[in-house]
Amino acid sequence: MKYDYLVVGAGLYGSVFAHEAATRGKRVLVVDKRPNIAGNVYTEDIEGIHVHKYGAHIFHTSDKRIWDFVNSIVEFNRYTNSPVANYKGKLYNLPFNMNTFYQMWGVCTPQEAQEKLEQQRAEALVKLNGREPANLEEQAQLLIGKDIYEALIKGYTEKQWGRPCTELPAFIIRRLPVRMIFDNNYFNDRYQGIPVGGYNKLIESLFEGADVQLECDFFDTVNSINCMNWRGIAKKLVYTGPIDQFYDYKFGHLQYRTVVFETCIENTVNYQGNAVVNYTEREIPYTRVIEHKHFEMFGAEIETCSKTVISNEYSIEWKPGMEPYYPVNDAQNNRLADKYREMAKAETDIIFGGRLADYKYYDMAPVIELAMRCEV
Repeated sequence: MKYDYLVVGAGLYGSVFAHEAATRGKRVLVVDKRPNIAGNVYTEDIEGIHVHKYGAHIFHTSDKRIWDFVNSIVEFNRYTNSPVANYKGKLYNLPFNMNTFYQMWGVCTPQEAQEKLEQQRAEALVKLNGREPANLEEQAQLLIGKDIYEALIKGYTEKQWGRPCTELPAFIIRRLPVRMIFDNNYFNDRYQGIPVGGYNKLIESLFEGADVQLECDFFDTVNSINCMNWRGIAKKLVYTGPIDQFYDYKFGHLQYRTVVFETCIENTVNYQGNAVVNYTEREIPYTRVIEHKHFEMFGAEIETCSKTVISNEYSIEWKPGMEPYYPVNDAQNNRLADKYREMAKAETDIIFGGRLADYKYYDMAPVIELAMRCEV
């Protein structure tokens, strides 16, 4: 039997495309080199807790059509992303809001907070002496002032990028949202949550009606399904992997930032009281600690699970063979990506989609929208 579509990658884009195609009566085969479906939203069951193996994923959108779509597949819970920052043992609410300003300066009203911010912004402006910010440090202080920059931005950003803020370009931080209200909800979107039962349940349901073959590396020609023979298997290819790899690095390797995780079980009911705690001082090597049970357990339910699972997250330089996470969308890499995109445009029977194939960072909702918008 010849399939209508061969989908390479069992992650979010691939699963939504497969679902849309299957519901229209198309025959779909999905392959993935990993031993599990779900790509980077895969959750591993440890001690009855759904552990986000490839980093925290919080679904959020203001698009009711997308929200209704995912909830038609599985129910989503009420999780609200409200991270906390730990700087030298003192805790601050994120994103920057009246709670943060009270914790930082002891101010109680929006007017007091605004005056403090304007004072520090003015000091940063004087230092520039009429010139534009030359690096991220100068840009951030112009936007938010010295105190918040030093405590909550500087060390965290340097760990993320692996270099001093004075060596990072100013355009990385174009704006810093500031809320003059007491609101710790990180996202401004109307809808957010986590699938009840974890992301695997969502992806499994999306793959109903499609055939899935795991531990199948598309680029290993020993496999019965591979990059050399796919046209004998399917009419069209949907490719969600790295676009430079697809073209055998013809123009060179695209660059990424990546993260690694140190995950362990803690013999306590509640380790840090929040799903996400950022560690913003440079001297602590990890960027944040994720306590996974707080994504899906609330209130007294937390006490029903006697243990907890935490992950320390480290941001490191990417090297070939490592898991690519975040595209480095600087001028050099964007020029290189454009060359690959021009080649992709010339393909008549191949669809490129998702974060790696587009070489763009996407949140989950835009990935779903792109896959749904794709003509099947």
